[in-house]
Amino acid sequence: MQSFSHDGFDIAFIDEGEGDPILLIHGFASNHFVNWVSPGWTKTLREAGYRVVALDNRGHGRSSRSYDPADYTPPKMASDAVALLDRLDIGRAHLFGYSMGARLAAFVALQAPEKVATLIFGGLGIGMVEGVGEWDVIADALSAEDPGAVTDARGQMFRKFADQTRSDRHALAACIATSRELLSAEQVAQIGQPTLVAVGTKDDIGGSPERLAELMPNAVAFAVEGRDHMLSVGDRTFKTRVLEFLKENPL
Repeated sequence: MQSFSHDGFDIAFIDEGEGDPILLIHGFASNHFVNWVSPGWTKTLREAGYRVVALDNRGHGRSSRSYDPADYTPPKMASDAVALLDRLDIGRAHLFGYSMGARLAAFVALQAPEKVATLIFGGLGIGMVEGVGEWDVIADALSAEDPGAVTDARGQMFRKFADQTRSDRHALAACIATSRELLSAEQVAQIGQPTLVAVGTKDDIGGSPERLAELMPNAVAFAVEGRDHMLSVGDRTFKTRVLEFLKENPL
């Protein structure tokens, strides 16, 4: 991996392949490897002729971290992605974010629309606007010294995921406190780039992809059949639809 410094953080990233660039932004408690390399996305996109760039968000993976929630607002985290594009001298790219990464991709589109050719929102639909439920229990689960003391089902899921990815749980607890900032319907309506919104039909976190797409001037929805929030990531039909979408909307 490579790294660069921005806003007091060392941001780790990969840059592989040749062709039109696509920037991948992973979800909460994940990292570039778990979200994109392991499920086969980087290989799939490289073989389809794309230059694949993926970062570890601040507080995640091999990037440096903070325990101050003020460092994890979506505008600040999105600025890392913009800075990475600048660092690599990429003037315009496809953006693909999953879950929290989808929210960050939307903030990138609002901050620097000239850099965003298309958007793919995975694992986050209308929840981007209406919220995705009670997440304080996840912060509590991440902060608990004894994982056996965590009784909430969603808290258990994310605590187990954080432990599997060997994440800094206290940095994640700080991140989740402020990274859930919602976008208004009016903000979403300002995003005019071609957008694909994809959420699993068994996903109880992301919310309806159709309802989010309806708020946007140039968006389409895709249902990842039979998949929940975690299993949608590497779904074959999802990969096929993304490649079709990218082919339909070249740089």
